[in-house]
Amino acid sequence: MLAATVRVTRDLDLAEDAVQEAYVSALAAWERDGVPDRPGAWLTTAARRVALNALARGKTLRTKLPLLLEPEAVPSEEPETIPDDRLRLVFICCHPALAREAQIALTLRLVCGVATPDIAHAFLVGESAMAARITRAKKKIAAAGIPYVVPDRSELPERLDAVLTVVHLLATTGHVDPSGEQLVRVELFERALDLARMLVALLPGEREALGLLALLRVHGARAATRVDARGRLLRLEEQDRSRWDREAIAEADRLIVRSLKAGPPGRFTLQAAIAALHASAPSYAETDWPQLLQLYDVLLRVWPSPVVALNRAVVVAMVRGEDAALREVEALERDGRLDGYRYLPAVKADLLARLGRHEEAGEAYRAALALTGNEAERDFLSRRREGLR
Repeated sequence: MLAATVRVTRDLDLAEDAVQEAYVSALAAWERDGVPDRPGAWLTTAARRVALNALARGKTLRTKLPLLLEPEAVPSEEPETIPDDRLRLVFICCHPALAREAQIALTLRLVCGVATPDIAHAFLVGESAMAARITRAKKKIAAAGIPYVVPDRSELPERLDAVLTVVHLLATTGHVDPSGEQLVRVELFERALDLARMLVALLPGEREALGLLALLRVHGARAATRVDARGRLLRLEEQDRSRWDREAIAEADRLIVRSLKAGPPGRFTLQAAIAALHASAPSYAETDWPQLLQLYDVLLRVWPSPVVALNRAVVVAMVRGEDAALREVEALERDGRLDGYRYLPAVKADLLARLGRHEEAGEAYRAALALTGNEAERDFLSRRREGLR
């Protein structure tokens, strides 16, 4: 709805107001007349009507009129650069005049519908700080007169990394809901998968778009086995690999090969290769841990992120032992960039438990629980902590 309305207003704040008012109108109209057959279309039409009325009331209709024409009403020999409204608005919001984090945060909030606390969690910052960051980005757009226009095809590559990051963080939020009762938010993950597919269709030669789609296909392939019948989280070694979607894994393999043929691997292709290596192993015990460690070493050079370093430490434990991995985790604690990241104390707790240091493991599990908002993860951590006894 927002994406369609911005096409009319070329003004993000006005489009947001129009969408909100459309929902308010629906509460009254649907109560009175019943829910329409196509509620999404009803809401979008209502939002656009509100936007047009607002433009008229502001005496700007005459100057805005050329922008109000629908694409199909303007004969053109050239197809639209980006055929999907949602993807179009993602590219528009990822404007290079904004700082990278502002581009990503603004797009996640406005286009993808991710709540501000969840975006703050993804960036490892406080909710108030993230809300201020989004507000500043919107103000900069207004003050600088940044136009809400679809970038030309030649401008897409400079915006692509930010767009890929948006889709990846959207998928991550859907893969594990930071604050819900269920482990997965299926609608967010499916939305990210749709956007990744459209990116590959739009830019078939971009190797990192191929890598991101491959990564999401592998994650989606084992979605059905990540929780048991009661909704309890299952570790990778506990999952039934016979239920994994082998067709999706095979598609991911083909996408990775295409990406590698196109040039040196980037962070999304390397993550996809790591996930595919896990997925191709006959069992958890038979996973090629040394090769995984090599891939993580390359990923850490390409993308020197503390989260990557933490994930790498898990593999270090399988190759070099828990003591070596624990030293790396403790170094990340001293580094401080992962303060407030729930998986840091969770990984430390697991390593301590495997080393028989149960009292310290219990403290680490307690720290992880204090940072965890997802109920499925809280239940898992609580069971692990209880198991120490």
